[in-house]
Amino acid sequence: MNVASTPNTPDRLQLRLREPANQVSPQAKTWWALQSVILWVIALIALVVSYLLWGATIWWSLAAVVIVVWAVLDLLVGPRLRYRWHRWETTDQAVYTQTGWITREWRIAPLSRVQTVDTERGPLQRALGLSTVTVTTASAAGALKIVGLDKDVAAALVDQLTAITEATQGDAT
Repeated sequence: MNVASTPNTPDRLQLRLREPANQVSPQAKTWWALQSVILWVIALIALVVSYLLWGATIWWSLAAVVIVVWAVLDLLVGPRLRYRWHRWETTDQAVYTQTGWITREWRIAPLSRVQTVDTERGPLQRALGLSTVTVTTASAAGALKIVGLDKDVAAALVDQLTAITEATQGDAT
């Protein structure tokens, strides 16, 4: 993707989709696993309640097997795959993200289009020392989220992006 309005000249910026250089924090695997545990505990409670109300039927047994197998796979494989494929990088020109473990998405946000940079830390993230950095642009595709960053890395990233975007020419629209 060439964002320059003129052909390839040395003084023109070219941004292309590529695998970003940085992985998220290894603690993100624990965060994702804990989020899944919460979801699966709720599913198992619903399964137990349905058993108490209606008893074990063939459909209940089938649902129980599917839920347990899916939960085990999600807890053992999901966080590792997400960690492997969630990546990010910043340069003086853009923010690059790669997300997803079932559906993969690559995004580039030129820093001249950045409107805000935010940090979010939910209860599980705080307990694990993690943060999410959200880079909002003037894009119809929405903000870029870099999830599972170490809180100190996230703070440094926000400072870096703020300094670069302040110095970048453009109207961020």
